[in-house]
Amino acid sequence: MSVLIYTENADGKFKKSIFEAVSYARTIADNNDTNLVAISIGEVNAEELASLGKYGVEKVLNVSNEKLKNFVNQAYASVIAAAAKKESADIVVLSNSFSGRGLAPRIGVKLEAGVADGAVSLPDQDGGKFKVKKTAFSGKAFAIVELTSVKKVISLTPNSYKIIEQNSTTLVEDFVAETEPSDFKAMIKEIVRSADKVSLPDADIVVSGGRGLKGPENWGMIEELADVLGAALACSKPVSDAGWRPHSEHVGQTGIAVSPNLYIAIGISGAIQHLAGVSSSKVIVVINKDPDAPFFKVADYGIVGDAFEVVPKLIKAIKEYKASA
Repeated sequence: MSVLIYTENADGKFKKSIFEAVSYARTIADNNDTNLVAISIGEVNAEELASLGKYGVEKVLNVSNEKLKNFVNQAYASVIAAAAKKESADIVVLSNSFSGRGLAPRIGVKLEAGVADGAVSLPDQDGGKFKVKKTAFSGKAFAIVELTSVKKVISLTPNSYKIIEQNSTTLVEDFVAETEPSDFKAMIKEIVRSADKVSLPDADIVVSGGRGLKGPENWGMIEELADVLGAALACSKPVSDAGWRPHSEHVGQTGIAVSPNLYIAIGISGAIQHLAGVSSSKVIVVINKDPDAPFFKVADYGIVGDAFEVVPKLIKAIKEYKASA
């Protein structure tokens, strides 16, 4: 038995959420007194692959194939399942990213495994059974899923587990898995990534604005606040629908679900659809001039005040703090 971790990459680099998932998988491997093997698919250089050893990976299966250069859901699932069989892996771990959410159920079918997606903590083990705490109802609740199958697939919600450095060495070996023509019936033709921006799903801090900002011309202070905090920018659905901000920044039930360590909502009332996509945030700060805004009911900290007065003062205070630190 072993534990297999799929290490997704973006343009040949591993994101923070992958190191979280690796640390999570390493702990599961330690709790089961077994080894941790990673599988990497796509063009990733040797130095980047070797860096996985820093977080406890003992061996990396490197899949370099022109047909698999870009993400192909069914084909990637076939390759990961083949790697699990090769390494006799009873547990497969992924990050619950866009691609991870598509891969987990497919891998589960191929391995006849139980699946727990959106895990937020380590499983409680009772013999061969795993009880996994995961998000449910668009992040409004938690569910405990019991996996009783021999093989198990778990996807970890980003920002749910700490990164743990192990400083071990990693063996990298090439891995070739058979794929079928049917694996390539649905193909991604193009991937467009936002350049020079903090990725929303991976962000530690998210600064989000709503209709209370009155128009796109007032977004400068939101951008400045995000910049001084090293945060990702986000917005509510009405803002993206009005064309004030790109749809790629829309967070909520019908947009991107986020789970940062800190979520700052400015001028957002807190409709249930918005809350569904941000409620997994560890700390929520709300700035709104309406004391009856629904968002205050779920906020950890709230400021009742005009955003055009509060935000500039907040930016100034953060800059002064950084200068004195």
